[in-house]
Amino acid sequence: MKLSERKKKILQYVVDDYISTAQPVSSKSITEKYMQGISSATVRSELAGLEELGYLNQLHTSSGRVPSIEAYKLYVTELMDKGGLTRKEVGEIKKAFNVHADNLETVVQNAVKIISELTDYTSVGMAAHSKKEKIVKLDIFRYKPNQALLLIVTENTLIRDKFLDIPEAMTDEQVKEAGKLASSYFTGKELGEIIKLGKLVEEEFAGYREIFNSVMNAIEEYVEKDKVGVVLEGEGKILNHPEYNNDSEKVKNFLSVVTSKDKLADLLSEENDDIEINIKIGGEDADMPKDCSLVTASYSAGGVNIGTYGVIGPLRMDYQKVVSVLEGVGKILEDILTNKK
Repeated sequence: MKLSERKKKILQYVVDDYISTAQPVSSKSITEKYMQGISSATVRSELAGLEELGYLNQLHTSSGRVPSIEAYKLYVTELMDKGGLTRKEVGEIKKAFNVHADNLETVVQNAVKIISELTDYTSVGMAAHSKKEKIVKLDIFRYKPNQALLLIVTENTLIRDKFLDIPEAMTDEQVKEAGKLASSYFTGKELGEIIKLGKLVEEEFAGYREIFNSVMNAIEEYVEKDKVGVVLEGEGKILNHPEYNNDSEKVKNFLSVVTSKDKLADLLSEENDDIEINIKIGGEDADMPKDCSLVTASYSAGGVNIGTYGVIGPLRMDYQKVVSVLEGVGKILEDILTNKK
């Protein structure tokens, strides 16, 4: 059933008020705060209609209403007003990326930290490992008699290092020669292109087959989803919200998600990189508790996906604020990284 404009407006007021106060919303509070020209009886009738349609719940017969999961879904898709950041908040975001913006791993940490600070929710982030990234530098150095250090730098200046097992009989000169050979074939190529070319150039590395296989494995591992690279900030902030204060089961369900990097990585992995803001409410994802919501954003710079960041919090999340912060961080981060290229 299609809602009338008045029902939509009243539902928006209920959600806004409940997000702000964490208290059930009555017809009286709506008329006093938002709709002085409408009688309390009329608003009460509209609230009853919204409850029948499944958008509101009444915990007790004498109490006000609270939004249902369906109400939150409609709110974020149709009813929520577009928010914005203050000048101070914009300044704080820029300050967070003033240093080390050329190191993507540090960027992830800084982004997650500032998102949590500005939203007062638990935030999470994971750097993207795009197959379109090009290698700009590759070196292999002897580290121990049976180990070498592989150093890969991509065009995003994300430095990857990995220890490789090598035959002890290899001389320093042979290790150096293997590095030059790998660099000549792989530098300037996209990671995905290297993976496809692997078997075709394998014969060129006949004398260094073990090193070649190790380099290929390192690149393939990097392109795959890196669950170790998930960064979390502010997991204790869930206790700042009253619905979690005295409900150990809710806290347990929340912690079961944020303490599992596998689950967080899966939640942050999107099939479609074009999605800028994605909102999952109350159990829309099997890994999410029904009393939680997740808002994520995929960021890019110069056409290259650089990562996905998000906020995990209660159903009664300030979605307007969270979306504003995620959009603001994404815009500023893209500007900074694009200007550094």
